[in-house]
Amino acid sequence: MFVVVSLNLWASQPAVQPEFAAQSEPVPSTIPVSELRYEVYTLPQSIVHTLLIPIGERFTVVPAVAPSANTIEEFAVEYGAIAAINGGFFDPENLKSTSYVVLNGEQVADPRDDELLVSNPQLIPYLDKIFNRTELRQYRCGQTVRYDMSLHEQAVPPDCELLSALGGGPRLLPELTSVQEGFWHVVDGEIRRDPLGIERPNARSAVGITREGNIILAMVAQQPEAPANSGMTLQELANFLKNLGAEQAMNLDGGGSASFYFDGEAVYGKLDEAGDRVVRSVKSVLLVRENS
Repeated sequence: MFVVVSLNLWASQPAVQPEFAAQSEPVPSTIPVSELRYEVYTLPQSIVHTLLIPIGERFTVVPAVAPSANTIEEFAVEYGAIAAINGGFFDPENLKSTSYVVLNGEQVADPRDDELLVSNPQLIPYLDKIFNRTELRQYRCGQTVRYDMSLHEQAVPPDCELLSALGGGPRLLPELTSVQEGFWHVVDGEIRRDPLGIERPNARSAVGITREGNIILAMVAQQPEAPANSGMTLQELANFLKNLGAEQAMNLDGGGSASFYFDGEAVYGKLDEAGDRVVRSVKSVLLVRENS
């Protein structure tokens, strides 16, 4: 397995952990992608780890769900994955998924099964939106496997079969849909609901799809020099992914859940007050696997 890593210049070589690239803005490549392309951006307020996965038969991006919760490294080792990023939302009290997950055409996680979610009086007004958030879908359409993003209740395209899906949200591109998906509610200028801290910098994770259908994974880690106020806002994350070439993008669980694994190394995005990385187990992930 070969990857392309960013060391200011692209270089094809055996998979290694690169030094941080001294880049401030992502620039989409015009070179056709045939290998994994791993890049690290050191920005003033964050360190962003990205992985571009080419379309085709060689690599597959699929979700996985733990019976309780696992670290990103535990997921990757268990499934023999090349790379992984934390996935959908979950309830920290009972460790039940609050995002839909589909594996091999079967729904294996349903937020409606979380009794703490459905019985929370503060969330009842938003449940219809919570149950219809954006998800990354993998389809088989004839002989072609492709990825797309849609709301959960959106029908599968004609002549296509849903292979897998992972819910997250809100959609970041082509536009931010925080209100539509129940993540943002303002009444008379007063913020009534903002569970993600949309306008505050934080550790973040996201997945994007380029015009060519390639997949982008991105994990935003906080800067050790400013653990309390570094990272990205959701709009900054959307802009970053757009600059990378993503035409569609979806936010994943972030904050303490933000984590990324590549080539045997795990990276965690959230920092505590002392500037140390927060290692947190998560309910679901997206895995990158090489097909045999």
